[in-house]
Amino acid sequence: MRRSKGRLTTPLVRKDGQLIEASWDEALSTAAEGLSRFSGDSFGMFSCSKATNEVNYVAQKWARTVMASNNIDSCNRT
Repeated sequence: MRRSKGRLTTPLVRKDGQLIEASWDEALSTAAEGLSRFSGDSFGMFSCSKATNEVNYVAQKWARTVMASNNIDSCNRT
């Protein structure tokens, strides 16, 4: 398998304005903490028509149940 030399091999998190390497658990916790600041009307999601129906379903289900937002759109309707 060919890999780009610039490819990230470990997650990075921002601390004091700097990106530092982190474990996957730390990176996921940081992402969850950031997402927990938003819900309802302050969150929106856009899904793609090139994704499968299953992926679009999971996206809207996640937006509605986890993020408590009905703000989801897709280019499927255009």
